[in-house]
Amino acid sequence: MENVFDVKDAQNYIDRINKLIEDTHGLWGKMTVDQMLAHCCITYEMVYEPEKHKKPGSIAKFILKRFVKPKVVGDKAYPRDSPTSPQFLVTGRKNFDEEKKRLIGFIQKTQQLGSSAFDGKESFSFGKLNSDEWNNMFAKHLNHHLSQFGV
Repeated sequence: MENVFDVKDAQNYIDRINKLIEDTHGLWGKMTVDQMLAHCCITYEMVYEPEKHKKPGSIAKFILKRFVKPKVVGDKAYPRDSPTSPQFLVTGRKNFDEEKKRLIGFIQKTQQLGSSAFDGKESFSFGKLNSDEWNNMFAKHLNHHLSQFGV
């Protein structure tokens, strides 16, 4: 798996994103390319702009930690047409260029902060994660959706 904290791997994600154009169509799923970019930004918003999102309650967090976390932070790739958590649903069209710029900025910021900034950092939904778990979560999500759009 790629390492989002590595400068070359982070640049690879950015290069893939830069191959997208406004009318790139997904190979599966219902999202448009602008919605996909906005959707990918949500993972980073929960780290860098947590005030934008409602935190899960204690029961929901227990369920997320127990049943969802292993799938999200583990090594196994997401299957096509995986269900999307309600917090990650994006409706309506978004500004393609703006979402692309935001996602690239989040990737760059994460890489520049480095793995040590994420080791033991509290996740919005899963409690404390180590840097490998953070990397898996970011990398798997990016790979899944960039592959969805053929890049």
